[in-house]
Amino acid sequence: MGDIVDGDDLRVRRAAVAALGRYNGAVVVADPRTGRILTVVNQRTAIEKAYIPCSTVKIPVAMAAMSEGAITASTTHRVVGRTTMNLTEAMARSNNVYFERVGADLGFEKLTAYHRLWGLGEKATLNLENENPGLIPPAPPKNGGTARMSSFGEGIQLTALQLTALMSAIANGGTLYYLQYPRNQEEAESFVPRVKRYLDISPFMDDLRAGLSGAVNFGTAHRAAYDPEAAIHGKTGTCTDYGQKTHMGWFGSFAKKGDTELVVVVMLTGADGVSGPVASGIAGNVYANLDKEGYFDQPLRYSPVAMIDRTGTGADE
Repeated sequence: MGDIVDGDDLRVRRAAVAALGRYNGAVVVADPRTGRILTVVNQRTAIEKAYIPCSTVKIPVAMAAMSEGAITASTTHRVVGRTTMNLTEAMARSNNVYFERVGADLGFEKLTAYHRLWGLGEKATLNLENENPGLIPPAPPKNGGTARMSSFGEGIQLTALQLTALMSAIANGGTLYYLQYPRNQEEAESFVPRVKRYLDISPFMDDLRAGLSGAVNFGTAHRAAYDPEAAIHGKTGTCTDYGQKTHMGWFGSFAKKGDTELVVVVMLTGADGVSGPVASGIAGNVYANLDKEGYFDQPLRYSPVAMIDRTGTGADE
């Protein structure tokens, strides 16, 4: 109710609406190679609301640790008794102990500096009215400190748009675009990508993607898999947002089939039945619905990339 769809790709919107079905929450679908938002289902929730990220926070935590050279895909930590996990398995199975140790080792100041670099705590879009900027806490949260912040996102408020921007940067190899949401067909036809900044993440992309693909292939996001030929990467998140008094189910993902790549983020709110695995199944249905319509077979069209001058000097960033 109340969504403005005049600038949406209506094929994508129909696929997302059908996949979300009876669940409360929002679905965002974007083109990671341009930053264009193709549809937002339940726009007020996605644009104006920010929630605890649950285990999706493990993505920026892993990126921070790999940027610092603290871990690689093969780095192991003891998680229970004599059982150890490496990064790939810990990401795929969403192991909390692993990421609490990684985050605590990095420390609050370094971790939050990277979170800001990745786009958390700031608006993800260009000139989208009423967008919530989310929140990075100014100090370690009282409930569990930096460790808990690194496993469940304690103290952090994340929007579906911010997770969409981050997943897009991972999908395209490091370009953090300003997300742009055309509000009518004229804006859609005149769309030009705008780059916010470039992220130096290419050295560890293979390691990160191994964990995200593992989540779909054998981990918590296995419900997202619908076709062996579709390369889907993603991360689930399940927890309770006590401030908002709601259970949360997150799934941030990107998928490529043929030459077409899409980012799909699902954020569920509500009763006990919502979870990250449920959200991953909804995202998988979005991809499957579009595949049935031949969406992944269409030729790609991209506009020239433009930088935005935020320095006040007249020079591009």
